[in-house]
Amino acid sequence: MKRIVFILGVLEDDDVDWLVSIGQRREIQPGEALICEGQPCHHLYIILAGRLEISVQALTQQPIAQLASGEVVGEMSFVDGLPPSATVTALEPTVVLGISWTDLSEKLQQDTWFASRFYKALSILLSSRLRSTVRHLQGEHWRPVSMSDETTIVNEMGDLLSMGNLRFDWLLKRLRDTRSNPWEALSDLDGDLTSGD
Repeated sequence: MKRIVFILGVLEDDDVDWLVSIGQRREIQPGEALICEGQPCHHLYIILAGRLEISVQALTQQPIAQLASGEVVGEMSFVDGLPPSATVTALEPTVVLGISWTDLSEKLQQDTWFASRFYKALSILLSSRLRSTVRHLQGEHWRPVSMSDETTIVNEMGDLLSMGNLRFDWLLKRLRDTRSNPWEALSDLDGDLTSGD
C-alpha cells in the first residue's frame, strides 16, 4: 500500500496543491544515499517513482526494508528533531519530491487548519508503520519488511484511502503537466507512476 495515501487522504486539495508548488523534484541514482544515518536531514520526501532501500549500521548495513512509489521518508526526524536512525539508498533510478522542513514548519505555524490536518495524517501514517512492524515481528522468520506489502485496510478508513489514492495520482499528473519535461531523464519509469500496487 502507498502510505502517502494516509497523508493525502486527510489533507485537502489546496494542501496538496501547496505541496506540489513548494516541493523540489530530485532524481536519485542507484547506490546514491537520499538520507544518511546519524546525519542531519532537512526534507520530507515523497517517492514518486523507483525503489529505495533502508539499512542501519548496527546490522552491518543489512537492508531492513524497501520502499517504492507512494512511500514517505524523513517524517520521523521531522517529528522528533533527531538525526535519522537509518540510511535510505536508491536501488534503481528514483524520483522523489522533497518538501523543505523550513517551508513546512512555516506553513504549519501560519495555517492552523493545515497543521491540524497534517499532524492527524502523520499520526495515521506512523501508526500504520508501527502496526506493520509489530505484525512483522510476530512472524515466524525475520525478513526485510516491504512497506508496500500491507494489504489489510480498516473498513472505516476506506474512503480516506480512496481519496488519498486519487490525490496521489493527481499530484503525479500535476508534476508531469506543470514542469518542463520533468520525467525526461526517467521516461522509462512513467508506467510505474500511474500504475497502482
